[in-house]
Amino acid sequence: MAENDIVVKKLEPKDYVSFETVYDDFVNRAVPEYKFELAPLEFNDFIESYEKGLINCLVMYENSIAVAFCVYTTAISEALELNIIHSLNMENLLERSRYLVQEFLEQTKQERESKIVCYPMLGAQKSIIGELARYGFRFVGIAVLRFFMHGTNSRDILSLSRLSEMNSCYKIVEWSDEYFEEAVQIVEEAFEDSADALFDPRFKSLEGTHDILTKIVRNIYAEFLPEATSVLLCNNIPVGFCFMNLTGGKIVNIPIVAIKKDHQGRGLSKHMLKNSMQKILQLVDFENRPITEVNTCTETNNFQALKMYRHLGFKEDYNYPQSYLPTRN
Repeated sequence: MAENDIVVKKLEPKDYVSFETVYDDFVNRAVPEYKFELAPLEFNDFIESYEKGLINCLVMYENSIAVAFCVYTTAISEALELNIIHSLNMENLLERSRYLVQEFLEQTKQERESKIVCYPMLGAQKSIIGELARYGFRFVGIAVLRFFMHGTNSRDILSLSRLSEMNSCYKIVEWSDEYFEEAVQIVEEAFEDSADALFDPRFKSLEGTHDILTKIVRNIYAEFLPEATSVLLCNNIPVGFCFMNLTGGKIVNIPIVAIKKDHQGRGLSKHMLKNSMQKILQLVDFENRPITEVNTCTETNNFQALKMYRHLGFKEDYNYPQSYLPTRN
């Protein structure tokens, strides 16, 4: 196809009707092929969010027909988040992604002076990893682990798990807002040199970490579960946190497990995680909450974290490349 038959541009109202076909194709593939936890926005809701400026959308046209698109946001304060690159019927994804990425980089040139780009390449998107590498993207392997409430032996493994003895100076309590400032300091200390900080640089500063935790505990990312969020105290001073939140009323996610550095290496994170998991099981068994799973992510080379999750009944479901493009500076 000739170059002049191909156009990539921002979605315009006059093109909504033609774009709906390729968007609906993405919606049908989001869970089975892109490994989305939940179905994405329906078309009308997507358009509403787009018109409010909550998301950005570039569309590729071949002979005036919409055949592919990418969506990105600036919702993360210090990063541009590339959410999805999709091609109609999964055809020519590699070639079409090239045009979309080039236009995305052009459209965001100014923002990229100070902001990194992060792009979780879920499911079939990992097939374009070579294409992104050409533009300077770097990659971190991410493993997704799941604890299913039913249909597996996860519950049995959790109930049979044995943990190291916890010193009498420690105790675990549930979340209270009074612990917020201590949580900011401990999470920033634990994550400032982690892989997470590569694609979300907010972890590198107290101000940025404050923003992350505010959005967790104020229900911006999902429904916060304070009753299942574990706080580890040492002589009544907070030294560790295991946060829990709920998406779509059914899927619990563990966004952060952090422990102060001089308390690491004692098996205390396992105690926090097991306590949080037991609280989730109580919500399921005694409050009839329709929770189907608990999930989390960690780097594929973080063997200590992987071992901890396996020990408590989590199973590795799949992995994906978390890509990021450093700032132009």
